[in-house]
Amino acid sequence: MNVGDTIVFIKVPEQNETIKVQVTELRKYDTFKDMYTDIPFKDFDCEGWSMEEMVNGTYEIYTPEQEREWGTLAITIKY
Repeated sequence: MNVGDTIVFIKVPEQNETIKVQVTELRKYDTFKDMYTDIPFKDFDCEGWSMEEMVNGTYEIYTPEQEREWGTLAITIKY
């Protein structure tokens, strides 16, 4: 993935709607905590959350093992 690329998101499970966005920025981090320390929670629509809630919520999707293996990537998009 590179800045300028287009991503098409498909609504699931219906798969009846799509949205196209353009990648405007990519930021790599070693851990989700590093990413959440650098990027304001409001940018994730999680204003008022604690760091623990942010990281643990993310671990429900990505495992700590995946985080250690690949690090994290923040993708900024434009609709």
